[in-house]
Amino acid sequence: MNLNVTPFPEKARLLSLLKKSQFKVPDFLYIPAEQFQNKDFETLGRFLQGHRESFKVIARSAHPQEELFKSGTFDSVETYADVAGIIFARKRIMKLAGTTKRLTIRRQQIFNHAPDFDIEEMGVIVMPFVEGSNVMAKMIGGQWEFGYCRDRTHKVQSEPFITQTPHDIQLLRLSEKIQETLGFICEIEFVISGDGEIYVVQAKDISNVDVLEQAESERSIALDGIHRIRKRRNYRERPLYVMDTRQFYIDIISQCEYKIYEDTCPDPTIDDIVATIKKFEKDMEIFALKYQRYAVLGLSIHNPDNLYQVANKYLDKMPEMQARLSKALHKNLYFIDIFLSEADTLIAKDKFRLSLCSHDAYGIDTVRNPLWTVYWRVDRHGDVVSEFKRIGFKTGDTVGIDISPTGKPTVIRL
Repeated sequence: MNLNVTPFPEKARLLSLLKKSQFKVPDFLYIPAEQFQNKDFETLGRFLQGHRESFKVIARSAHPQEELFKSGTFDSVETYADVAGIIFARKRIMKLAGTTKRLTIRRQQIFNHAPDFDIEEMGVIVMPFVEGSNVMAKMIGGQWEFGYCRDRTHKVQSEPFITQTPHDIQLLRLSEKIQETLGFICEIEFVISGDGEIYVVQAKDISNVDVLEQAESERSIALDGIHRIRKRRNYRERPLYVMDTRQFYIDIISQCEYKIYEDTCPDPTIDDIVATIKKFEKDMEIFALKYQRYAVLGLSIHNPDNLYQVANKYLDKMPEMQARLSKALHKNLYFIDIFLSEADTLIAKDKFRLSLCSHDAYGIDTVRNPLWTVYWRVDRHGDVVSEFKRIGFKTGDTVGIDISPTGKPTVIRL
């Protein structure tokens, strides 16, 4: 037995089982890391040759330990239907794991006991790209639910939504049959093509995920009524991070101002200015690694009052310094997005939304902690921000969010 052979990933194994069971799974090929390392692309070349008409394929991550992480932790990449395209896609998946997805991986290792892993063991599943909408199906508390997201076939896009009534009864029957075939509770990802064909592109075992509704139903008894003075429909408490990029950019511009105009001793160097940006990012990372669930209060998030552009031009008379500053500020925008994507609660003006892929919107890991976006109207922005500052909301506070029966949220500093 060769102990160096990479284990067959759950994603590829379950797809193979479903394909053998005559479910409509797109043709696919699993390529382990060893074949990339040995440049053994003969099988891949034959597979791609059979799908030249597609022009485009999708490379899905297939790490041997991927099943121990949340769905959506590792990426899928659309690419050209040639060997170079697949090599690029794998490198892209691996790079994203160390950059955009680094924070979510570290948080899962801290809070969910996810393992250390070797990114070089990343394999990929290659399948023809199917144009259509994504639907995620799973059974929660004895009821099937279907999450709809990213309908690529329509120009006008809708928000992700969950329903217990799928658009096609065949989707329910397929889900039941797949779960029966696999023999465990699973989360199933479908792609529905423009002509209505339903393809199974992924299945994941979720039988070991603790689902609150199911656990409560097993330990609960229904009674007949309640008498109470205070009624609350929805409520959650979260540690709070207060994001004020307006103040952050003002601090950066002030340091630039000292650099250009003030006779200070010593005046701030470009290293000092970049260090301020790095500290801002480090503070966010420390906060995200300290709390598994957290809320972000966005007093200002992106490009307040065009201050981002001002900071990007302030040192134009010192081109080398401005180049370093612009690069650091550009990377900072991405870090803010990564930090926001790990929050399960965003409190901000109505202009902002958490951008949701299918796993973010209704994956199994969101059942106990669904994403909330609590907002105020744009025309009230100045007044609301002033009120948050008057009350004294600050990073590290615990906030409660109470949603009234009419759907109006109240945010409380506890």
